[in-house]
Amino acid sequence: MSTITKEQVLAALGTVQDPDLHRDLVTLGMIEDVAVDGGTVSFTLVLTTSACPLKGQIEDDCRRAVSAIPGVMKVDFKTTSRVRKPKDPSADRKALAGVAHVIAVGAGKGGVGKSTVAANLAIALAQTGATVGLMDGDIYGPNLPRMMGVNRQPFTQDGRIIPIEAHGIRFMSMGLLVEAGEAVVWRGPMLHGAVKSFLHDVDWSGCDYLIVDLPPGTGDVQLSLIQQTVVTGAVIVTTPSTVAIEDAVKAIAMFDKLQVPVLGVIENMSYFVCNNCNERHDIFSTGAGQDRALAMGLPFLGAIPLHPEVRAGGDTGKPVVAAQPDSPYGMELRRIAGALAQRVSIHTLSPAGANA
Repeated sequence: MSTITKEQVLAALGTVQDPDLHRDLVTLGMIEDVAVDGGTVSFTLVLTTSACPLKGQIEDDCRRAVSAIPGVMKVDFKTTSRVRKPKDPSADRKALAGVAHVIAVGAGKGGVGKSTVAANLAIALAQTGATVGLMDGDIYGPNLPRMMGVNRQPFTQDGRIIPIEAHGIRFMSMGLLVEAGEAVVWRGPMLHGAVKSFLHDVDWSGCDYLIVDLPPGTGDVQLSLIQQTVVTGAVIVTTPSTVAIEDAVKAIAMFDKLQVPVLGVIENMSYFVCNNCNERHDIFSTGAGQDRALAMGLPFLGAIPLHPEVRAGGDTGKPVVAAQPDSPYGMELRRIAGALAQRVSIHTLSPAGANA
């Protein structure tokens, strides 16, 4: 029986392509620790995100390719993940130290459930094994402390603010620094200072993803965030209503003007399934978010149903992805989180960028 070589194994794995990036795993640096022991071949498959929705397909392709090598009796590999940082940050913006990706969650108007979506996406990403931070960028109306069930103040260590741990993620909000019910009445420069402090004075080191929940609209906080650091991309949350869609288009235009790629659109409150009759009702219409996203050449990440449990989770500090991960709405949010991680990897590693 001929001896199997590492070169043969790499050549076989070089025929396996990442379905999203359309490049082979060896070239992408996703194969490590190749070893051959008689008829047993072992290696490590390093995915670009722990939330990879195509994990099973890639693993099957790897096993099939190596098993086809003459003499291979057993294929023994482990799968891990390593989130890659963008290679070419903007020259006039400094990447946030220790953070692989800053992802902005925005909306053209209020009331579309943007903060609920941001909190659940952050938790869903963390459930896959990623290290995730959640920054509340809504300085005037910080609702995330209630949604996350957190009311304690953060502390400082070695001159840095240590974010609060909740539901498996790191969390920071102006709502943790002011008394309940106290209004924040600040002009633009003070907002800029708060955003700068939340980014650079808080210890986000080691985060694969820092999700930033932006206030609605296209104002000071959005500008300050993008001026202060490299933002990998933005996610736009809308409802199917015409007013929400029109404002979402404005938010998309803002990010385009500021050269921040829009990674995708999410349609929240897309439909309602009655518990009694089990019939679907399109309360705000449905599908408008998907139609507009596709018309603008943007990925549509998914549609989240309207359900009392999603609202109740935010009111009680138990986000639905944490409290009911296997519910239909919990599973949809988790699927969307995987789709978002997928878009981040495509944008980071594909020569064609986010539109690949």
